Amino acid sequence: MRSTRSGLSTERTDAVTLRDVAKAAGVSISTVSRVLDDRVAPSRSATAVRVREIAEHLGYRRNTFASNLRRGATATIGVLVPRLSDTVMALMFEAIDRAAGKEGYHAVVATSGDDPTDEWNAAQSLLERNVDGVVLATSRTDDPLPSHLRENGIPHVLVLRTDGKSPSSIGDDETGGYLAVRHLIDLGHTDIAVLTGPLFTSSAVGRLAGAHKAFAEAGLQPRPEWTIETGYGIEAGARAGHDLFDGTGRPTAVFAANDNLALGVLSAAHRHNLAVGEDLSLVGYNDIPLAQLLPVPLTSVRTAFDQIARTAMEILLNGDDGSTPLKMALPTLIPRQSSSRAAR
Repeated sequence: MRSTRSGLSTERTDAVTLRDVAKAAGVSISTVSRVLDDRVAPSRSATAVRVREIAEHLGYRRNTFASNLRRGATATIGVLVPRLSDTVMALMFEAIDRAAGKEGYHAVVATSGDDPTDEWNAAQSLLERNVDGVVLATSRTDDPLPSHLRENGIPHVLVLRTDGKSPSSIGDDETGGYLAVRHLIDLGHTDIAVLTGPLFTSSAVGRLAGAHKAFAEAGLQPRPEWTIETGYGIEAGARAGHDLFDGTGRPTAVFAANDNLALGVLSAAHRHNLAVGEDLSLVGYNDIPLAQLLPVPLTSVRTAFDQIARTAMEILLNGDDGSTPLKMALPTLIPRQSSSRAAR
């Protein structure tokens, strides 16, 4: 089966991986990696001898790309994001670039448009440039790409989103969703709508779970028609806002699972002659720089982009020992004028 020199192909490869050798030998992936590293003197321990015999029997061939990160072969990190027109993804890339720079690496970016096929092609393009590791901000809950990278020993880490298996550095989305809705409930709101974002992302799933936790804790039953799955763009927020405000009954508060959605809700509220911060309380997520500069500054849950980026670089530099670490940065609620007490 044909593959690129980086090990990624448009089809699944049948090449024997470190994971295959580790499973057959009954040892960890990190042990196999050390034993088969031809840059150090070979160990003569019984375990090392057995690992080398099994690797030879299985036909393992060392993936030179997979060992590049520790060697600093190109001093370049590839970053894959859905789109750079999304402020959150641009902020995430900039944070990764800063974190990489402090470690002597340079970050290059490619975009996928949240399309699995385009993601695959973009990842292949990055690997063909011989980047030393890959940071993915594109992972879907059913994404095959992280699995392929794991199986082929390619250094990678997921940020903002996780597939629950690959090493990941994300925000604590469930806590963030809880903080947002708890804030609205504490202000006296009971008629609260939630715009979730796309539920193929762990971030949207987590934020919705946090919202439900806050509702349950307060003994509230959210109205199903007021929980709307959307994209993460401004236009999606505007469409959802019009749907919410067109009916005879409307929510008094909205939690939008990112700030772009909240901006769309702001637009829809204006068109329906609703004053945000008075007629309608609104909470966003991520706290992009624009949030505090709006005519009515937006209450938002702040994502710790720099912490997430630093942790991602630590994971890449330290390698994956098979324990698939999930590191989460705590978010912070930033109250502003867009959320206020519910009218009695």
